[in-house]
Order: sequence, then C-alpha cells, then structure tokens
Amino acid sequence: MLGCETKRGACMAGSSRKPSGKLYIVRHGQSAGNVARDVAEANGDELIDLNHRDADTPLSDLGWAQARALGDWLAGLPEDARPDAILASPFVRAHQTAEVLAEALGFDPKRIEVDERLREKEFGVLDRYTRHGIQSKFPDLAAQRGMVGKFYFRPPGGESWCDVILRLRSVVDGIRLTKPDCRVVVVGHQVIVNCFRYLLEGMREEDILAVDREGDFPNCGYAEYDIDAGPPVQFALRHGRFVAPTLESIEVTSESDVPTGPR
Repeated sequence: MLGCETKRGACMAGSSRKPSGKLYIVRHGQSAGNVARDVAEANGDELIDLNHRDADTPLSDLGWAQARALGDWLAGLPEDARPDAILASPFVRAHQTAEVLAEALGFDPKRIEVDERLREKEFGVLDRYTRHGIQSKFPDLAAQRGMVGKFYFRPPGGESWCDVILRLRSVVDGIRLTKPDCRVVVVGHQVIVNCFRYLLEGMREEDILAVDREGDFPNCGYAEYDIDAGPPVQFALRHGRFVAPTLESIEVTSESDVPTGPR
C-alpha cells in the first residue's frame, strides 16, 4: 500500500507529538443499480433490469451530485482532518465516487489505491434477483438464510458477511502498518462499511446486526474514526453514520446495493 504522500512517520515530520490520523469509511454515491432495483421491487419483478454486470454499474446522476457534495465537505475540513489518501473498491460506482473526491481534494487520480478486497459482497446465484425473485426461484435458499441468518449465510457461489470480514482484516492491518499517521478515505459499499465497523469496534454478530437494523447506510455517508498511532495502533469511533450538511442540501438516499439478495 502507498503512504499518504510518503511512508509512516512522514505525515508528522517536524513534530514531536505522537503521530495520529483519521479514517473515513465511505459508501459510494447512488448508483444506476440502486435506481433499477427500486423499479424492479415496486413492479414486483423477479429480476433487476441491468445490461451489465454488477461491477460495472455506474453512478446515477444523483450519485455524481452526492459525490461532489461529499468532496466539497471533505475539502473544507481543517487541515488536520482533511484526507490525504484514498483507497477504493474497483467497482465502477465506488471508483467514480473516489475520483470525484480526489478531484475535490486536489489529488492526482493515480493516487487512488484500487483494492479488490473492498469490492461489494458477492451474491453468487442470487445475483440480480429481487426479494420476490429469491422467494420464487430459490425457496430452499430463502429458508436456509432465514435459519442461518445474514451474518453466516453464504449463497452458492457467493459470500457471507464473515467472508467479507476475512478479506477486510488484511486491509485494516495494512492501514495499521503503513497509514496510522495519515488521513485515509476508504470508498466501498454498504456491507463494506458495516464489516469495517464490526472489525474496528470489536463487535459481535448481534452488535453489527443491530447496527444493520438501523437502516441502509446513506449513499456518500461515512463512518469516521480517529487513529491513535500507538503503539499499538487503535481506532476510536467518532461518527457511525455521518451525513455531511452539503449532502443534505442535494438529496440523501440509502437504497440497498444491487444485487438485492440477502446482504
């Protein structure tokens, strides 16, 4: 992983105090898939009408506006809180969001660190099915998911929340090792935000499911942590579900990501 500008310690060059940083876990702006999903659910369709794979789903017009609003907010933060590093999921909607943030912060887009471990949860055979479609086409899987619960349920060819958490553990370790004194933005997806919270706050299954029941995470909202560079490196929650005032002036959305299978 690249450092903010340089390697560990350089962010605090010339300072005698202990290095410290920030971590912002951002959900991408509203996507065209979010819009298509709402239409399919409202019509009672079994499948979401998309002409491309989930990884290629772009931002909607509103999603672009949300990303710009968040970028304006982050760029206006005090210097000791303003991001100096961006990590992003390779999925188009997340990377487009990251590019808008980079522009607002005055970054070269080449500084965005694309990391496949930040990709959306994989839904396997349930990809693109609505809730109605899953009940209709895969009643046995729907029953199994009801018994096992969303935290442990893994659809054929897909992932459970635990699988996502496993790949994110190494992302957190990388931040601890190379960016504890930097101000890092991670742009990912709804499940990614929740799974980061699970890891960084030392949660158990019941804790993160309680957070999930609060509602879908806002598009271009973020969870914010202070990083104490230690040793040991520690993360302290400041905001679990923050929506920037600049975003509220556009429109706040929180639709589930596509595919719509059990998250």
